[in-house]
Amino acid sequence: MSECSHDCSSCSQNCGERTKESFYENPHELSSIKKVIGIVSGKGGVGKSLVTGLSAVISQRLGYKTAILDADITGPSVPKMFGIKERATGSDDGIYPVKTKTGINIMSLNLLTENETDPVVWRGPVIAGTVKQFWTDVIWGDVDFMFIDMPPGTGDVPLTVFQSIPIDGIIIVASPQELVSMIVEKAVNMAKLMEIPILGLVENMSYVSCPDCGKQIKIFGESHIDDTAKANGLEVLGKIPVEPKLAAACDKGMIELFEGNWLDTVEKKLEALAGN
Repeated sequence: MSECSHDCSSCSQNCGERTKESFYENPHELSSIKKVIGIVSGKGGVGKSLVTGLSAVISQRLGYKTAILDADITGPSVPKMFGIKERATGSDDGIYPVKTKTGINIMSLNLLTENETDPVVWRGPVIAGTVKQFWTDVIWGDVDFMFIDMPPGTGDVPLTVFQSIPIDGIIIVASPQELVSMIVEKAVNMAKLMEIPILGLVENMSYVSCPDCGKQIKIFGESHIDDTAKANGLEVLGKIPVEPKLAAACDKGMIELFEGNWLDTVEKKLEALAGN
């Protein structure tokens, strides 16, 4: 074995000197990113992209410079929620993200394809490599909070993100069904295995408010999110109802106009993180 140069990035040896920081990729040289938060879920269809979008809007409203890295390569929905139609541009220096109406920087595969409905028929390593390039090759500029919309599950891409990007914390998104508590625990256990801090849980589709009497109707049955959070020593950061106005705003690309206090605790978490 040759003498150790202490440069783990160019070394194939798995010695005791190697730390998880050794695997981190540097962002683009023209980028300065202070805090990175991953939005994850153990399964698809629970509203992970919605929580990503709402969290970014909250961050921007607080006055922080905000960005979204859409790592859900095969199901990128972030641009549509923000009403972005234009394509991303680039130069010899790198790729430039697209700004939303309020100034949130976004990079998504849908901003690079000719049509937003073009399918992505790629194998896992190619998808993971693309996500890594969104971190290393995009000129993000100054960012206080970057939110990464992760693909569902615990496969190649989440693993690549956790190993390549210094994540300051993750928010796990779930729905009320009892089955989801098991799926949530898978995401929790992966985060613990990768030594990624968990900021808390968000439940989507928690209830429907009756338009006449205001009563909360639990269309998926009683929630198990509080029990799941307690069992794992975590905090519930919010419960988002099935809200037709919010769904319509996302469909029309107007998520930045949303009104609601469902994620007030996420707002407090952001302010606490900004102070660290």
